[in-house]
Amino acid sequence: MPRVIHFEIVADKPERAMKFYKEVFGWEFNKWNGPQDYWLVKTGEDNQPGINGGLTPKMNQQGNDTSSRVTNTIDVPSIDDFSKKISMQGGKIIQPKMAIPGVGYLAICQDTEGISFGIIQNDPNAK
Repeated sequence: MPRVIHFEIVADKPERAMKFYKEVFGWEFNKWNGPQDYWLVKTGEDNQPGINGGLTPKMNQQGNDTSSRVTNTIDVPSIDDFSKKISMQGGKIIQPKMAIPGVGYLAICQDTEGISFGIIQNDPNAK
């Protein structure tokens, strides 16, 4: 079946966004050697489950319309620890930690660019 294999972050200030994701999650950014400003985002090792993506300045988007942003959910070992890291790096916690019974805990956050994303902690005993 089809699967998500890439994500894209549209940023008003790419350097600020890259700093945020690098400091919080340890992601790597490498400038693409193409005709526009674009960075490839490495989120983990090839032998780990997950996807990599890209980051582009808002000005590269046709019509500068970023209303169709997709919220990606990021697996973390501790919602509490990462909520603190997100806040310390200038992000916001929009929906605090909540239990998803039988799955784990989820929080909805916002990065320095106003882009929403989720963080999830796996815990089958969550109630």
